[in-house]
Parts: sequence; C-alpha cells; structure tokens
Amino acid sequence: QVQLVESGGGLVQPGGSLRLSCAASGFTFSRYAMSWYRQAPGKEREMVARIGSQGGWTNYADSVKGRFTISRDNAKNTVYLQMNSLKPEDTAVYYCNVEGVGYPIRRDYWGQGTQVTVSS
Repeated sequence: QVQLVESGGGLVQPGGSLRLSCAASGFTFSRYAMSWYRQAPGKEREMVARIGSQGGWTNYADSVKGRFTISRDNAKNTVYLQMNSLKPEDTAVYYCNVEGVGYPIRRDYWGQGTQVTVSS
C-alpha cells in the first residue's frame, strides 16, 4: 500500500525558513520522480518542485526558483523541500506526490498535506 506522509509545516514569519519532509512507503522509491505541490485557499493546486528518481535533475515553479530546494534521500525513502525567504504568498497546504506507480494500472498518489502559513 502506497503511503506518503508529509511533515514539517507550521507558522513562520516572512523571510523565514521551513523544511518539509515526505516519508514514502509501499513502492520502490528510488525508481520514481517525486514532486511537491501546493494549494492555497481559492486557488488550484500547483506544482512547486520535482526531482528525478536519482536526484539527477530538478524542476521548479518560477515563483519559487532561487528560494526553494528539493532533495531526496533514497536510503531513507524521503523527499525534502527546503523553503527559504518565505513570503506570505507561499501560504498553502503542501502535498507530496508520486506519479505512475503500479503495473499494469499506473496510479498517482498524494499525501495528506501539511499546512504552511507565512505571516507576521
């Protein structure tokens, strides 16, 4: 059974930092790219960052480039999102995601989300 469990969210002041973690289980973690998405109130869910299965490539939304860093530890089945220079507009629920797990039917999986609030 695939599980993605996020942690590390909270309340932080503008300019502050947080590190999110996503612990994965139930699939061969090192074979899959992993992503972080976020959804703010009244807005659609958007991709924040993505990392290749071995960490060899990363992609970021323009809004977070230079401030957020995605990384992974395949030995620990965990993907991270280091968020620096946080802004109020980064306030959202952050979700961990993996796509295309399973055979022959491939499915996408999501974690339960962790709230990040940036406010003074």
